[in-house]
Amino acid sequence: MRNNTNVHVAFLVAFLAYSCSQPAPSAQTQPPASAIQAPKWGMVIHTGAGNFTLAGIAERKDAMQAAMNDALMAGYHVLAGGGTSLDAVQATIVILEDSPLFNAGKGAVFTHEGTNELDASIMDGATMKAGAVAGLKHIKNPIRLARLVMEKSPHVMMAGEGAEAFAKQEGVDFVDQKYFFTDRAWKALQDELAAEKKKAAQTEDHHGTVGAVALDQHGNLAAGTSTGGLTNKRFGRIGDSPIIGAGTYANNQSCAISSTGIGEFWIRYTVAHDICARVQYTHVSIQAAADAVVQGELKPVGGEGGVIGLDAHGDVMMSFNTTGMGRGYVGADGKPTIMFAGDDRK
Repeated sequence: MRNNTNVHVAFLVAFLAYSCSQPAPSAQTQPPASAIQAPKWGMVIHTGAGNFTLAGIAERKDAMQAAMNDALMAGYHVLAGGGTSLDAVQATIVILEDSPLFNAGKGAVFTHEGTNELDASIMDGATMKAGAVAGLKHIKNPIRLARLVMEKSPHVMMAGEGAEAFAKQEGVDFVDQKYFFTDRAWKALQDELAAEKKKAAQTEDHHGTVGAVALDQHGNLAAGTSTGGLTNKRFGRIGDSPIIGAGTYANNQSCAISSTGIGEFWIRYTVAHDICARVQYTHVSIQAAADAVVQGELKPVGGEGGVIGLDAHGDVMMSFNTTGMGRGYVGADGKPTIMFAGDDRK
C-alpha cells in the first residue's frame, strides 16, 4: 500500500512540474475578441394586415408612415442606448396607441353598441413572464397596463372592470370614452351595420392592430400587441391580441412574435407559439416557420392576417396572407424601412 502511495505522489509532482514548465497560450491561440459575435439587435413593427390596396389607404398613407417611423425610432433609441427589449416594445406601441390612425388606443374601432373595448399583451423572452389585459374601456395606453400586470401582479391576464380597478391602483392614465372617438372608426361601424343589414361583406378592410417585437443588445427578446378588436364586435368578444401564445409570444430560445388578423383563427391555431416551437424544435428559419403557419395552415381555412417576428439571431420575419400589411423594421444602423403592399413583402 505504501509503495502505491509513493507512486501516486511521484506522478502528481511530475505532472505539476510539466504543467508549470509549459508557456501560457499565446494571443494567436486564443479566440480574438472580434470572433465573439454581438447580438444583431433591432426591432420590427406591424400596424395591421388586411385586404386593402395602396389606393384605398392613399389619403392617410403618408401620415401612417410618419407615425410608424416615429414609433420605430422611439424603440430604436431605447435599444441603441443599451435599454431592454421590453422597454423598446412598450415605447413603440405607446406611440402607435396614441395615434388615431391605427386600431389601438386612440384609434380603436367601435363595438356593435358604439363603445370601445381595448386589449393588449406583452411578453418577456428572457423570463417567460407575460401580462395581458382585455375589455378595457377607459385606459389610454393598454400596453402600459399589460406591462404592469406582468410586473406588479402574480397574474398573466386581467379583464374589464377588474383590470381597470387594478389600473387605478397603479396610477394608470384613464380617459373618457369620448377620447377614442374618430370619424374613421365611427364610419367603419356605420358601414358594417349597413352591410350587415344587406348581408353584404365589406370589400376592403385594414384590421389596424399594432404590434412590436425587439431584440436588445443583451440578447433578450420581447413582444407586444395592442388592439381595439373588430369593428361591430358583440358580447364582450376578445380576440388573439391579449392571448399569450396566440397573438403574442416571446422566448429567448426561439423567437418573438406579434400577430394581426382574424383573432379566432389565431387562438385556435395558437399561431405565435406554433411558429416559435417550429423554430426551436425543428430548427427551421423563422421565415419558413411563419410561412408554414400563415400560408400553409391558416390561409386554407380562411384565417386572414399576418405576423412579424425576430429570432434570437436578429433575423427579421414578416408573413401575411392578405393583400397588405403595414410593417417596418430598424436595425443597429438606425435606418427604418416601412412597407404596406404585398409586392414589397420581405
